[in-house]
Amino acid sequence: MTDELAGIVERLRAISEELSDLGMLSLRAALDAGDKRDPRERRLAQARRSVDKAAALLRGAGDDVD
Repeated sequence: MTDELAGIVERLRAISEELSDLGMLSLRAALDAGDKRDPRERRLAQARRSVDKAAALLRGAGDDVD
């Protein structure tokens, strides 16, 4: 993997962690308020999974040498 791709992968991992933290905060706030799961938390989880997939794709991008 090139240094440029490695840098992007690291930033994507950081973004994934941020999204996870925000999702947990949203879930805790909903539970503390006695509410059900906040729809925002579902979107954050979906976004985190998408970012994780992007990072995984980029990690494998260096393997596509002709």
